[in-house]
Amino acid sequence: MPVVVYGDILSGNCYKIALLFSQLGIAHEWREVLVTRGETRTADFLLKNPAGQIPVVVLDDGTVLTQSNAILHYFANDSELLPADNLLRTRVLEWQFFEQYSHEPTIAVRRFINRFLGLPEARQAEFDAKEAGSYRALDVMEKRLGEHEFLVANRYTLADISLYAYTHVAQEARLDLDAYPGIRRWLNTIAAQPGYIDME
Repeated sequence: MPVVVYGDILSGNCYKIALLFSQLGIAHEWREVLVTRGETRTADFLLKNPAGQIPVVVLDDGTVLTQSNAILHYFANDSELLPADNLLRTRVLEWQFFEQYSHEPTIAVRRFINRFLGLPEARQAEFDAKEAGSYRALDVMEKRLGEHEFLVANRYTLADISLYAYTHVAQEARLDLDAYPGIRRWLNTIAAQPGYIDME
């Protein structure tokens, strides 16, 4: 059996896996699972991931992997996308923890409310409350990318894949990147990487 990915390509966390697999040439089967249809809450899906989250990857021996950045590490081990040097690996992890704790909870949530829910009045206050945190996260990225080509070691790594996923669709969260030239240059650089695929 091939590696099977359960996810939604329009989810940034799932897109990370699709992008990595394309760039590393990893054969897989993609099975669509949509949060908006409640498909992550079914009994069958919860057997795979009791947290009810996508993406989920099932290996050919039945082993289940969850959490997007952990999945990236599993498949990128011994590749150019994950530095062998321990300090540089730690720098990759620093950016990935930043992505999950400061970037994704603001930018991705605004995007979800706007794009997938249609910005309902009941979620307007939450949407607005995420704006300042979204720009704080972008400010942190801009400080690095205004002076460096990539996030870690001036080379393309998993850190870039993780942060690219939701940053490149920031406009869908109604965020303006005009004041972030470093980020805009970096987005173009990532899109020019070998094996790149778009989200849609």
